[in-house]
Amino acid sequence: MATKPRIKLPDTVKTGDVIEVKTLITHVMETGNRKDSAGKPVPRDILNTFVAKYGQDEVFRAELGPGISANPYISFQMRVPGPGTFEFSWTDDHGVTTVETAALNVV
Repeated sequence: MATKPRIKLPDTVKTGDVIEVKTLITHVMETGNRKDSAGKPVPRDILNTFVAKYGQDEVFRAELGPGISANPYISFQMRVPGPGTFEFSWTDDHGVTTVETAALNVV
């Protein structure tokens, strides 16, 4: 299960600026390849999809696999089309989706 993600956006931007968006979410990202102390396999539990939307438009998508480390950090760049709000979503193997929103301060 994931905990509240951290989002880092620039303090202020102008329309047309290229910005870097940074996200970090706490999640164990268990691959399913390990065994517990009793020798039983630890069930796979990874975040497999990350989607970033700005307004109604999808601006970034990543399909994650078991090779991704725990607590995945994802960053991407985009050109700011104007004022709006980000919606970030992470979905795990169990279909649980963690959603976080963040407004972008466009001056």
